[in-house]
Amino acid sequence: MLIIPVKDGESIERALKKYKRKFDKTGVVRKLRARQQFIKPSVTKRIKMSRAIYKQALIEKEEA
Repeated sequence: MLIIPVKDGESIERALKKYKRKFDKTGVVRKLRARQQFIKPSVTKRIKMSRAIYKQALIEKEEA
């Protein structure tokens, strides 16, 4: 359970924003979506590698 301390006079919108940020950091939604469908470990590794290659290409492109 997430506990968000709210200070006196703090708006509800700000408290909701804190809650949403904290909830996103826990990764609950990502885990649930990942468990809906099984993906082979080799496929996840391939996706991870392709993302790393893409990021590296962007970094090299900025440096050049």
